[in-house]
Amino acid sequence: MHRPEHLLALADRCETASKPDRTLDADIYEALGFNVRRKPSHLVGRRTPPGGIYQEGSLWKTLGSVSANIDVAVGLLRQKAPDWRWSLQSMAVDDTATFQALVAECQANGTIGALALCAAMLRAFARARSAPASAAEHDGR
Repeated sequence: MHRPEHLLALADRCETASKPDRTLDADIYEALGFNVRRKPSHLVGRRTPPGGIYQEGSLWKTLGSVSANIDVAVGLLRQKAPDWRWSLQSMAVDDTATFQALVAECQANGTIGALALCAAMLRAFARARSAPASAAEHDGR
């Protein structure tokens, strides 16, 4: 998994994205520790999955559209942090729907639910990654 700064920058990208993005999907998978092979832009065909593939154990699987599909985002969250509590709600502001997600006490917003959940999940992982270091510094180690 990447450094907290990288995870926070990726969370910011999720919050500012106006629509799902396959490059963002691959970046999220990589940030969560998966080995990703991106689909080369010059290879367009039925046999190459959109976005690319990722390695899970010894198997290669089609990269899920985590920035577009709430089921994929929830699946990744449950796989990587099964004990974390999360919530997602829709907010209507001036005829515009936005979503607010909370993952392990880290909050984020997004134009669609999957993006909001990804942003909150990435913020929670960044906080979890920086917690041991800051605890050690606080203890004087």
